[in-house]
Amino acid sequence: MKVLITGIGGGLARQVAMRIHEAGHTVLGVDRRPWPDAPTGIEIFNTDVRKRPAEDVFRSHRPEAVVHMATVTHFTARREERYRINLGGTRAVLDHCHNYGAQHVVFVGRHTIYGAAGDAPLYRTEAEPPLAGTTFPDLADLVAADLYAGSALWRFPDLRTAVLRLVYTLGPSHRGTLANFLAGPRVPMVMGFDPLYHFMHEHDAADAIVLALKHRLNGVFNVAGPPPVPLSTLIEATGRKALPLPEFILPRFLGRFGLPFLPRGSLNHLKYPVVVDARPFAAATAFTPAFDEVRVMDGFRWS
Repeated sequence: MKVLITGIGGGLARQVAMRIHEAGHTVLGVDRRPWPDAPTGIEIFNTDVRKRPAEDVFRSHRPEAVVHMATVTHFTARREERYRINLGGTRAVLDHCHNYGAQHVVFVGRHTIYGAAGDAPLYRTEAEPPLAGTTFPDLADLVAADLYAGSALWRFPDLRTAVLRLVYTLGPSHRGTLANFLAGPRVPMVMGFDPLYHFMHEHDAADAIVLALKHRLNGVFNVAGPPPVPLSTLIEATGRKALPLPEFILPRFLGRFGLPFLPRGSLNHLKYPVVVDARPFAAATAFTPAFDEVRVMDGFRWS
């Protein structure tokens, strides 16, 4: 099988590419970022998924399956740029899949699109509406990309489309939203709140994406590993020190004194949990995480 991976330069995407390549499939990658030490046999095209050269890759190579991972969550990029990458890139990839005969596409999204709110159910199912655009406007572009990917289920019925909503990942790459939040020795908390955090090892996340491809999933699926743990437990178990601050003071400290930068809208994610029910994905793929919560946290200890 010929598989095209967009955003292949990312840490998680590289792991997915390696697994697919080692299984004997042909792997192509599109990314503006280079992968200079990519294994022989993985062909990289350094271009933007929205540009004509990326469309030429679809036209010339006709991949049978596509794993779309060319989205960004970091808030250093301007909101307009994130919209162009996340929504514009997703639209371009799905159009190319439809126009050039791809049979299956896997969109790798985030569980945070459900939004953190005090009146939300504890476990979010795929039937829950993604409300992060209202509770955290900086995530509106990811919500739009997720919903647009899901629309392919009815717009392109001949194209099998899997929309995966992965929980946070932690692992040796030290990349990702939660990894950046835990990057320093001290981690801020909102005084009086200790929400559950749902995460999985990045190796398990890569395995789950490959399983979605293998089983040709069609539909929207939450993807999770071990049970969630309180934020205070996560901080302590990874060797960090919690710094609880009153909510009205906390924004003044973010990005200063060794604390991570967070947009003001993200404070809800320090107060309320975003936890998902991933049983449909496990039932469809027989996915079982190899890393429990203790091993994930222990492997991410501050040193």
